[in-house]
Amino acid sequence: MLAAAALLTTTALTGIGFGASPAHAEDEIRIGVIYPLTGAAASTGVELKAAAELAAAIVNKEIPAPPGLVAGIGLPHLNGAKIKLIFGDHQGNPQVGATEAERLITSEKVVALTGAYFSNVTATASQVAERYGVPFLNGESSSASLTQRKFKWFFRTTPHDDLFVGNFFTFLGDMEKKTGDKLRSVALFNENTLWGNETTKLQVKLAEEQKFTIAEKILYPAKTTQMTSEVQRIKAAAPAVIMQSSYLGDAILSMKTYKELGFSPKMLLANDAGFNDSEFLKTMGKDGEFVISREVWALDQAERNPLIKQVNDLMHQRTGVNFNGNSARAFTGIAVLADALDRAGSTKPDAIREALQKTDIPASGLIMPWKGVKFDANGQNELGQGIIVQVQGGQYVTVWPFDVATKPVVYPMPAWDGR
Repeated sequence: MLAAAALLTTTALTGIGFGASPAHAEDEIRIGVIYPLTGAAASTGVELKAAAELAAAIVNKEIPAPPGLVAGIGLPHLNGAKIKLIFGDHQGNPQVGATEAERLITSEKVVALTGAYFSNVTATASQVAERYGVPFLNGESSSASLTQRKFKWFFRTTPHDDLFVGNFFTFLGDMEKKTGDKLRSVALFNENTLWGNETTKLQVKLAEEQKFTIAEKILYPAKTTQMTSEVQRIKAAAPAVIMQSSYLGDAILSMKTYKELGFSPKMLLANDAGFNDSEFLKTMGKDGEFVISREVWALDQAERNPLIKQVNDLMHQRTGVNFNGNSARAFTGIAVLADALDRAGSTKPDAIREALQKTDIPASGLIMPWKGVKFDANGQNELGQGIIVQVQGGQYVTVWPFDVATKPVVYPMPAWDGR
């Protein structure tokens, strides 16, 4: 995947610049997109890039759009202009992300930015956008603090970790009622960047409020190469549930270490990210079964929203892989930004920002199982929702909320020697 990521460089094309007047026919509207295209998370970045490019192709009417999809309207109020995605590679490094944001704004003359998947990179890149007065639409980063900074130019479509972590504890309570089993003993196992640290604080707070016991709490170094001592500590604490926040490499390493040490809790609750990356199941195969994760998207929800399957089919035709929660959010971010550009009828920053503030997209126009997209005063989408999925038979299936579940939860997670 690193080789593939290396091919993802873009050539700067002449287009309208930052602060330009309304677009003329056939103009290119340049949008900066910052993802990890090389480094440990390159495979994730490749999928995010492909999803963004699919959204752009639909907006530009290069491929037919399923009826009702918000991106399918194109840019009629910009006289047939096309969006051009200009990519930046942050390599998983917050400082590189900030540098790429500045390059895209000052050299590539983009009218808006999107990205950056890693919450700590989104934090630095959006600070640059804020300084320059350029709209930044974030589709994938979930650290709650990102929309608590009182920024003027930052908007986020995905729900954040306050909601996701709250869903974890609600789900555990519902499982206790359903099974009659006690799931009050929890281990926290999170990477130590902005995302993992903030998640841990939320988990500690809610565990205390809802009378769960934290049997062990470990913040491990991001991009670690071994987890033996950490997993031994968790195994000794014997929690009923692990709540884990890991990017791809760490998620795979932890599962391999769990198996090596023969550790299998009743439930592993993953905080999306690496556990839902397409490479996770490609690498783990059957050893990735029964992981439970929070999510914002699942293919099996197409029974309730036909757009999910229709757009996923387009993604699969182009890339050979299905959407996952990460890439579906990247697609949605570009679609929402394009909707705002069209309503703005201009590439001026103030006009785009005003259009984003007035966004009101119904659920019927999205591929996400949300109530829609509408931003509050802090730029946070008020209408996003979370679901919980479990790996069953090599697929991520919805298991909670129970009223939208397509499969029952497999519980407890089978021991390694009983699979």
